[in-house]
Amino acid sequence: MTTSAPAVSTAPAGLSAAPAADEGGRRSSRLVVRRSRRRSSRLLLNLAALGVFFISVFPVYWMVSTSFQPNRLIRQPDPSFAPTQPTGGNYHRVLFEESQFPFLDALRNSLLVTGFTVVAALVLALLAALAVTRFRFRSRRAFIVTILVVQMLPGEAMILSVFRLLDGWALTNTILGLTMVYVAAVLPFTIWTLRGFVAGVPIELEEAAMIDGCSRPRAFFTITFPLMAPGLIATGVFAFIQAWNEFVLALVLMNRPESLTLPVWLRSFKQVNSGTDWGAIMAGSTLMTIPVIVFFLFVQARMTTGLVSGAVKG
Repeated sequence: MTTSAPAVSTAPAGLSAAPAADEGGRRSSRLVVRRSRRRSSRLLLNLAALGVFFISVFPVYWMVSTSFQPNRLIRQPDPSFAPTQPTGGNYHRVLFEESQFPFLDALRNSLLVTGFTVVAALVLALLAALAVTRFRFRSRRAFIVTILVVQMLPGEAMILSVFRLLDGWALTNTILGLTMVYVAAVLPFTIWTLRGFVAGVPIELEEAAMIDGCSRPRAFFTITFPLMAPGLIATGVFAFIQAWNEFVLALVLMNRPESLTLPVWLRSFKQVNSGTDWGAIMAGSTLMTIPVIVFFLFVQARMTTGLVSGAVKG
């Protein structure tokens, strides 16, 4: 009985490993290509972001730079991108010129009106957002649609009615009257914005706290209200910007020198007979941005979202 010997491969040992090596080489080359493409796309995105940053910052730089230049250099045909002859005369005219309206009075009026507007708008908008989100009642949808319709109306179309109404109440040239108008102007948007934040907070948190013995007000203020802080701050930022920069209503309702707000006060440097004092306007605009920068530095760390994620087990 004869037995056949096992077949021995006569091919070289390197041939069987060659396809695997080629496949590994192709994979590594594709990986290198992908990494280079990612680096190139990341570099392009960084360059685009840098370009957007410079485009956004340049007007602010131009304003600050122009505020330190004398008017004769500001009006020259060739622009100067840096103050060649820096001077503080523009800031002196803005702060201490007796012929102009006082800056500190306008700053006080703007701070009072803006602060009262933000606080009142947030309180009223939070109550309205809780009502339309947490409770079911008749005409709830009609109320939400009405908010959108009111937001679409241009404020300029109601200037005459608003002026006659406040004049009949003797509230023109008063902080209270302008605050009421500003609150009415920003309230529709703040209600709509806060409605989304309130709906994003799970109601199960309040229910769990009430099961543990908390009353509904205590459950709201200890559990739900802190989680709404990002929405309140984001909405407050919108109300702050609207009230701080508003010009038309303040121009119509606050026509006395002692009751001007900063945007209307800034208009006083544009005279029909003597021309426009661009240096003083730029200096006043720079001073006007300082409270805004301070406000944003104070709230930017708190403008975060997603504080509720993971609060309820799924």
